[in-house]
Amino acid sequence: MKIALVSDAWSPQVNGVVTTLIELVDRLRQAGHEVLVIHPYLFEHKPCPGYQGIDLAVRPYKRMVDLLLDFKPEALHLATEGPLGWAARKAAKKHHWSYTTAFHTKFPEILKAALRVPLFMGYALMRHFHRHSKGVMVPTLGVLKMLEDRGFNNLRAWTHGVDTALFEFQEIPKDLPQLKDLQRPIYLYVGRVSYEKNIKAFLNLNLEGSKVVCGVGPVLQELKSSYDNVCWLGVLDRPTLAQVYGAGDVFVFPSLNETFGLVMLEAMSTGTPVAAFPVDGPLQVLEKKDAQQKSLGGVMHHQLETAVQEALKISRHEARQRALDFDWQEASDLFLSYLVKA
Repeated sequence: MKIALVSDAWSPQVNGVVTTLIELVDRLRQAGHEVLVIHPYLFEHKPCPGYQGIDLAVRPYKRMVDLLLDFKPEALHLATEGPLGWAARKAAKKHHWSYTTAFHTKFPEILKAALRVPLFMGYALMRHFHRHSKGVMVPTLGVLKMLEDRGFNNLRAWTHGVDTALFEFQEIPKDLPQLKDLQRPIYLYVGRVSYEKNIKAFLNLNLEGSKVVCGVGPVLQELKSSYDNVCWLGVLDRPTLAQVYGAGDVFVFPSLNETFGLVMLEAMSTGTPVAAFPVDGPLQVLEKKDAQQKSLGGVMHHQLETAVQEALKISRHEARQRALDFDWQEASDLFLSYLVKA
């Protein structure tokens, strides 16, 4: 099948959406599908104002139409709601093409945190974007229910996977040169250092041991100047990041506004248990599913410090086993099943 995937998020950007889409495209191509990824670096592009590390296409409509007409996709998928997503949506409307979309990121929450845009306005815009989609792929049932309550239609429960070979299991936390002077336990955060990630909830915890942050974003310099007792590692390549995950004692996930939280799976794949709030993302990744109604691979609690202390008691084997429940083959098969003829 010839699949056109339109995304405002693509390498060299570093975030969960990019990781998810690169993994998905790799699996689709391995299965013999021809995939055209239409991303910002095929266009004139500029940095997103106020959001370091994200580039946006400038005036993409004409080239978008040319790319799609030239490729003649059998299926069209709009992965994001940025300039490229809107340009592809406009082209689809003009040429009477059907398409699917995805809801990867709670942009209304980002707009509220960064610019104080009321949530109802942000969700009205998102609802308009997805209105004619033949299938809105949503990574968790919790987010699906939230969108359903907000008037979204044609929602499809999707899932994500994790590269368990790259993020290999470490039976004991790995000793790394860049972390050798840090007191254990080591508490790790990986992700965008941004408004909506609630990182201060992690940085303000009173914990014995050391805090490590991997990532960049619009509030990085502000936080670095305020928290000089934190080890800031910046952006790491994937193999190095896998090693850092495996060196952690607990992975702390403070976000309250996630659609999934792929970094939790990556940490758990290496054996590092997760501490998180009981919200969308963690509720699915650490789903209570055994006879004792116990979270698997980590701990959720309304008091993040309690979750961290309890997560220290979680077996690394249990964390790894939970990560193995998330398979990229299942995710790519589901994605294919939701596509429609363009």
